[in-house]
Amino acid sequence: MERITVNGSSEIIGILGGMGPAATADFYAKLVSLTPASTDQEHPRTVIWSDPTVPDRTAALLQRGPDPTPWLLRGSEILHAAGATLIAIPCNTAHAFLPGISEQVGLPIVHMIDAVTQHLAAMQPPVRVAGLLATTGTTRAGLYQEWLERAGISAAVPDETSQETEVMPAIRALKAGVRGAAVAQPLARAAGRLIRQGAQAVIAGCTEIPLGLDPECLPVPVVDPALVLARAVLARARTVPWEAE
Repeated sequence: MERITVNGSSEIIGILGGMGPAATADFYAKLVSLTPASTDQEHPRTVIWSDPTVPDRTAALLQRGPDPTPWLLRGSEILHAAGATLIAIPCNTAHAFLPGISEQVGLPIVHMIDAVTQHLAAMQPPVRVAGLLATTGTTRAGLYQEWLERAGISAAVPDETSQETEVMPAIRALKAGVRGAAVAQPLARAAGRLIRQGAQAVIAGCTEIPLGLDPECLPVPVVDPALVLARAVLARARTVPWEAE
């Protein structure tokens, strides 16, 4: 495929989505809103593959559910064939399966958890403890904990009761289209406990959580990984400079 340079970049952004659909739409909306464009033609070219049939990632990690790796690999191949030159995956838990696809994809994958870690490491005042609201799969797999530890940041995670009665029900409700106090309040309660444990920032570590958690209700910054990933992708596509807020 002939590559045409648009807005100083020949990159074509591939979004491997559908996990879930609302989070994919939210990520693309953030990608558009962050692009410094005044015309259609100044936006980066983007290919979206949204496959909601990808098996549940948490079930695969914790309950021996179907392995989503073949679905992720197939989606990556479709994006590659469609002309994508880099891939973004707006699903935190899916990053547990990147080792099984990264070498086979043939395209660079912009790593969301790495980008969030860089963002937190650059924040001022420095963040030494970050609270993590995420799926049980993401939390138990230690995805964020490993990356944060390398940057000298400790992770505070909900206890089992909070995880199973507040965080996961809210995530499931958001995936089902529920919005408002029914999801905002339990997420805020869970985040509040992490803040009392010393968290200086809270990672909304499931891409559905920013759809339900109001950052204004918390006394510390809420980090939206989808927003951070969108910035990192645009920086990789050389359309905006990398900046941490």
